[in-house]
Amino acid sequence: MITIRNFSDEDAPQLWLLFYHTIRTINCRDYSEAQVQAWASDEVDAALWLQKMQAIQPFVAELDGRIAGYTDLQKDGLIDHFFCHKDYQKQGVGKALMHYVLAQAKTRDIKTLHSHVSKTAKPFYMY
Repeated sequence: MITIRNFSDEDAPQLWLLFYHTIRTINCRDYSEAQVQAWASDEVDAALWLQKMQAIQPFVAELDGRIAGYTDLQKDGLIDHFFCHKDYQKQGVGKALMHYVLAQAKTRDIKTLHSHVSKTAKPFYMY
């Protein structure tokens, strides 16, 4: 069962690893090595990453006791991050997160959502 909860600061290192490995394993199919390295650098400033996560306040999806994905919803309707763990692709994590975001948007009276969608994620959003 997929559960979704609010971010806590302790999640930041795991979310970085999820972000990094998903881009390096999944998104690399659609982007050049240079693009992938610019997007998910081998060097991470843990303090800056924590600040980013604190700023966007993501929702964290867990499956089998592990973080399986995360996303966020900003006041202007922006979904800044939407990532599913490389080992949990096509297992309903993205769908659960999207349903959660849509429910949050309705609760917050956000009428329009938008995102900068990667080539890799485009089919998911078109579904």
